[in-house]
Amino acid sequence: MITTDITAEELKDRLNKGETPIIIDVREDWEHQESNIGGAQNIPLGTLPQRLDDLEDYKDQEVIVHCKSGARSASAKAFLQQQGFSNVRNLLGGIMGYQG
Repeated sequence: MITTDITAEELKDRLNKGETPIIIDVREDWEHQESNIGGAQNIPLGTLPQRLDDLEDYKDQEVIVHCKSGARSASAKAFLQQQGFSNVRNLLGGIMGYQG
């Protein structure tokens, strides 16, 4: 299943309405500590394969992945889809787009 990615504007609107989507920040720990989207779980891209069990409950739910600009999260999206996640969306522009 092809899932459309999400824009920063769409995510902000949803968060402002009180929605609590599953957001995974695939940047490194230090990057997440510098700036992050409230409620995002930090799972660095390199550790994603080892953390799949933590995400098992989300396989059929919408999962939004982000990084700094969108490249690492595109890899994370592809990986999660290969693992059977049915609704993974990449935050276009990453956190730079979100904060910009």
